[in-house]
Amino acid sequence: MKSNETMDHLAERVRTLVGDHPGITEKYMFGGLTFLLNGHILVGCKKDGQILISVGKENAAAAAARPGATAMVHNNREMTGFFWVEPDALEDDDDLKGWVDFAFKAVGSKPPKDAKPVKKAPSKKTPATTVAAKKAPAKAPAKPPAAKKAATRKAPPRKKT
Repeated sequence: MKSNETMDHLAERVRTLVGDHPGITEKYMFGGLTFLLNGHILVGCKKDGQILISVGKENAAAAAARPGATAMVHNNREMTGFFWVEPDALEDDDDLKGWVDFAFKAVGSKPPKDAKPVKKAPSKKTPATTVAAKKAPAKAPAKPPAAKKAATRKAPPRKKT
């Protein structure tokens, strides 16, 4: 995923605000860099300077009333509790801090997401346990085993009782 100066600057501003919180991780999604809190989307930074904020369903009306906020639409469906915030509404550091704090209050009350279990492969081979192993390129097919000769021995006769 390519970034640009705008997104990098915005991501640095968000990093400064979230600090070294132990529950924060970063992941590329929705066309930008997203900060997760305990596995839940907190705030995402886009190349055009917008941020994606998660405020939860119960805070959606309050977020919609704030300047520069637009409900997120994904696959022609409004994503309740998620808002895009325009760059003009984030120029001031206090404004960005207000949005990030708003998201922290909403997302911080959610229980941590459990790590997704690794799906087992249907074959008898050892299942891949790491993401890197799953994404490894397929190996060339192995040579088929040598054909076995047909069995020439007959089964022993059954005993009559």
